[in-house]
Amino acid sequence: MKARTRVALFASGAAGTAALFTAGTLGLPAFGGALHPYADRAVRHAVAQGTPNAVASVTFDQRAFDTLGEEIILLSAAIAAVVLLRAVRSEEEDAGGSHRHGPADVPDALRIIGYLLLPVTLTAGVYIVAHGHQSPGGGFQGGVVLGTAIHLLYLAGDYPALQRLRPIPLFETAEAVAAAVFVAIVLAAGAWAATGRVPALNGAVGAEVGCALVLLLGRFFDQALLVRDPAPETGPADSRERP
Repeated sequence: MKARTRVALFASGAAGTAALFTAGTLGLPAFGGALHPYADRAVRHAVAQGTPNAVASVTFDQRAFDTLGEEIILLSAAIAAVVLLRAVRSEEEDAGGSHRHGPADVPDALRIIGYLLLPVTLTAGVYIVAHGHQSPGGGFQGGVVLGTAIHLLYLAGDYPALQRLRPIPLFETAEAVAAAVFVAIVLAAGAWAATGRVPALNGAVGAEVGCALVLLLGRFFDQALLVRDPAPETGPADSRERP
């Protein structure tokens, strides 16, 4: 695609987005006014459905298909990063030489803190996901905590332990399964009460977000820590037979 074509395509998309944004902004109620039609309806619907957290009701019940779009975007980003970084890794390995992971040189205090915070952070992440439909938090926030908590072992300098704790193929499968479960629950929304549907959607989101972050960080760390030793050079003297 030529540069002029790309600019024209971007300009048309930007103009359409600006027009929709302007129309939506002009249609908003006055700032500080007493009229809040969306908020009033959302809260009333959440209470009627028996969901204590109105934000979770909006995210996983009233706007479940919108949340599904966000899940697909995150899934696509994780898959793209894994595929691209895997291709780069393959090219480096084909270039010759041996590969290893660089040594970890961290202070003992940071190493101890990493080991101590790992179980605490994982517990906090599970709590945020499990109680997202009742209190502030939810699957997105808890998934981010879970996905980053595992990599405290990276800060502790124990990269081999981190590799054992998060096998990449297992997390790739778990992310796909979590996304499929979310889609299935959304499509079956009419036959499932919101009091049970919202916690299930919340848990599926937590699993998908957590696995996606593990994949992204795992691939980036693996790429950043990779050290390629140059292949030994062979000259004419090396090829001559020795008595």
